[in-house]
Amino acid sequence: MNIFSIIIPTYNSAVTVKAAINSILQQSYAGFEILVIDALSNDNTIELAKSFGDERIKIVVEKDEGIYDAMNKGIKLATGSWLFFLGSDDRLYSNKVLEIIAEYIADNSRAEIIYGNVYSTRLDGIYDGEFDKYKILQKNLCHQSIFFKREVFEEIGQFNIAYKAHADWDHNIRWMLNPVITNKYVNLVVAEYADGGFSSKNWDAKFNDEKIYKYLIYGRRLLPFKTRIQLLHRELKRSFRERNKALFLGFVKNYGKIFLGV
Repeated sequence: MNIFSIIIPTYNSAVTVKAAINSILQQSYAGFEILVIDALSNDNTIELAKSFGDERIKIVVEKDEGIYDAMNKGIKLATGSWLFFLGSDDRLYSNKVLEIIAEYIADNSRAEIIYGNVYSTRLDGIYDGEFDKYKILQKNLCHQSIFFKREVFEEIGQFNIAYKAHADWDHNIRWMLNPVITNKYVNLVVAEYADGGFSSKNWDAKFNDEKIYKYLIYGRRLLPFKTRIQLLHRELKRSFRERNKALFLGFVKNYGKIFLGV
């Protein structure tokens, strides 16, 4: 059984997908499979993926509902014990990444998530160190830096495809604020994160509206009561200022979950 399942969602990715796959095949650690989940590309993305002739590359071609739907399909198909999601325009940073992560997995047997950094010119170099329950509210943790034990998805679910650009941020908040899930930060650049990915180009209005009360729901067992009150007060003021009825009703609907745990 492979340790790693590396999932690459693609759509018309012919310009970049070969470099992404090459960065995996050149790894010094060989215990992996690659799942290319393609959304009916009309360029030669699939031909390029097939051209490697490597039996570790598995290709699925079918219509999907966006990048996170493709990632969810990859989760269901993966056979590895650890899952990693690489953008079709991203690359593993060095040929030692999987070897180093495999060593960390062996040394941290209780960890269910191991994450490091990405390198990005758009993000001014190396992004972005260790995260905690407060930092994850202010900025997202790139999925190109995260290795998930497959049981994580059984414990907290897959990516919420209602969020078209930031389902990964929602998922990161979910596990970061879950006291049962153990995560480990590694001071390692995992991937080169390309400028121009879907989430970097697109605004997710639904996630933006729901981020705070989802954060409060997910963090109700970890966040101090004072913090929850302050955030609730701030967001209620915002809902009135913006005349955002849906945002206000979201807090009202979820009040019990946030403060009473029901």
